[in-house]
Amino acid sequence: MKLPRSVAGWTIAVFGVLALLMGALGLLWPEAQLRMLGFETPETRAVGDYTGTFLLASSMAAFNMGVYYLLATVTEWRAFYRFTVVFRLVTFTVFTIAVLADIAPDRFFGVAAWEGLGALATAVGLRLDARRGAPAATDTPAAVDATSTAAEVAPGDAGEAPGAAGAAPADAVR
Repeated sequence: MKLPRSVAGWTIAVFGVLALLMGALGLLWPEAQLRMLGFETPETRAVGDYTGTFLLASSMAAFNMGVYYLLATVTEWRAFYRFTVVFRLVTFTVFTIAVLADIAPDRFFGVAAWEGLGALATAVGLRLDARRGAPAATDTPAAVDATSTAAEVAPGDAGEAPGAAGAAPADAVR
């Protein structure tokens, strides 16, 4: 895997790796994850207690989310970076309210703080990258090969009109 090429990319990569690891932990050792978050881990659970099922589903979602974040990093998908800022702030708000309303244990605020600080770090990274002209060849992951920079993109590669100079022959178009 390639290393991130921007400050914002590093923030997304760190979150992606941690989401992947926490998802794997929840799948392989759910009790450890519950204890880490401040939830009770009784010896036996009552009939109808689907804590394990819910943890399985949320851990799988976290694992998948980690993969998505790492894919966004490899492709330097900046529109995704901006999207995460907004929704991680929403997550921070919802999780904070859950702690304040005694729906979640106080230790769960750590998850809220992680989301909020991560959103702010990515926002700051996006701003710094914009000021220094960090790689932003595309806002879609498939438009340009992830190994290319904007200067390396040949005419016709990044959405030029058909028939433009350097465009591929018609039979090469997919």
